[in-house]
Amino acid sequence: MKILFDTNVILDVLLLRKPYYNVATFLLSEVEQGIIEGYICPTTLTTIGYLVTKVKGSDKAKKLIKNLLNIFALTELNKSIFESACSHNISDFEDAVLHESANLSHIDGIVTRNTKDFKYASLNIYAPEELAGIIKSP
Repeated sequence: MKILFDTNVILDVLLLRKPYYNVATFLLSEVEQGIIEGYICPTTLTTIGYLVTKVKGSDKAKKLIKNLLNIFALTELNKSIFESACSHNISDFEDAVLHESANLSHIDGIVTRNTKDFKYASLNIYAPEELAGIIKSP
């Protein structure tokens, strides 16, 4: 199963955000074990790099980015994705870019805590708990 991880799920792990940390950590461990084929959009890397640099400095941010690149594959990101995102019914531009990037990359679904923001998605949208339940069930 190819799953794009929304930035908020990655940040839940990095920032130890309760009560979301446990399920997000479980999902990342499933990626590391090869149960989920995990993807992130390149924009997630830049957002995380920016936020971590502000708090922990550039060296820590680059190390973290390298770790993410070892765990996740990247989705496509090009001009046509941004153009499609501009005309998509998903009102939040960042979410529309994630959706269009996932769509072009033949991703099966997106895991996000903001499922309501993806109500016009053509892909499967999973809350972290929902995806964890699917993976755990035989």
